[in-house]
Amino acid sequence: MSITNTTEQKHGYILVNGIRMHYVTAGDGPLLLMLHGFPEFWYSWRHQIPALAAHFTVVAPDQRGYNETDKPDWGYDTDVLANDMVQLIDRLGFSTAHVVGHDWGGAISWYLGMNYAHRVERLAVLNCPHPKLFLRNLRRNPKQLRRSWYMGFFNLPALPEAAISANDFALIDEVFRGHALNKAAFSDEDLHAYKEALRRPGALTAALNWYRAAAAGGPESIVGPGDGKVTAPTLLIWGEQDRFLGRELTYGTEKYVPDLTIRYIPNSSHWVQHEFPDDVNQHLRDFFVQQSGVNGQASAAS
Repeated sequence: MSITNTTEQKHGYILVNGIRMHYVTAGDGPLLLMLHGFPEFWYSWRHQIPALAAHFTVVAPDQRGYNETDKPDWGYDTDVLANDMVQLIDRLGFSTAHVVGHDWGGAISWYLGMNYAHRVERLAVLNCPHPKLFLRNLRRNPKQLRRSWYMGFFNLPALPEAAISANDFALIDEVFRGHALNKAAFSDEDLHAYKEALRRPGALTAALNWYRAAAAGGPESIVGPGDGKVTAPTLLIWGEQDRFLGRELTYGTEKYVPDLTIRYIPNSSHWVQHEFPDDVNQHLRDFFVQQSGVNGQASAAS
């Protein structure tokens, strides 16, 4: 493991599951993992890391294939991606973690909650439905099927890479600032950072491979071998103006998650932690700090 310091955060590298993974960490206390989605990297949590570091060892990795983490040709199945995080918990010297995920990071968080319950203390998911409900809506909800058109497109060879990278990654501007209700949530510097991460050799194909592996593995591959139940206390934060994932995907979550809290943010798009960082931070603090009674004692492996 190697770590370099900045003023408030540390950038580190660690070997997990056959790859070299980059991560950002801050604070001290119980481990809290923050998992980004597509097409982001650890930077997705730039507004949340300082807010939670007072109570936790916050770790925001670049997940497999993203930014400074290795980009192998293999290993983008959901079970492998989840196992990356299990091994990261171990390698960091902990036995359990609180987990936060957005978008694809939310899917990995759900997978951990469903299939590695003994590793997850508390779970928070932002704008990512429970996989069982997502699959049901893809089968029965034509509106959601239309919203998810891009998933089929991403499974085409080469064309998605060409479309996303065209005109200096102009589509990234549209995906973030174009879809956000609060356009100021994404500065020019933010958009540049996302483009630079995707310009790294192999990065764009690796990010798309998450979608391709999920399709190749079949629908239930995002659920795993379990029954879909999550026993960990769970917070679901949902920006209601999400163009990709409708609010109705949250309905029925309590069937799979008995200890569930939902917080809707009416005027936010899919990018809820960017557009409403103060609200999201408060919900996360209430859930992880106040409700769990965190006192700074780390759950480290002996």
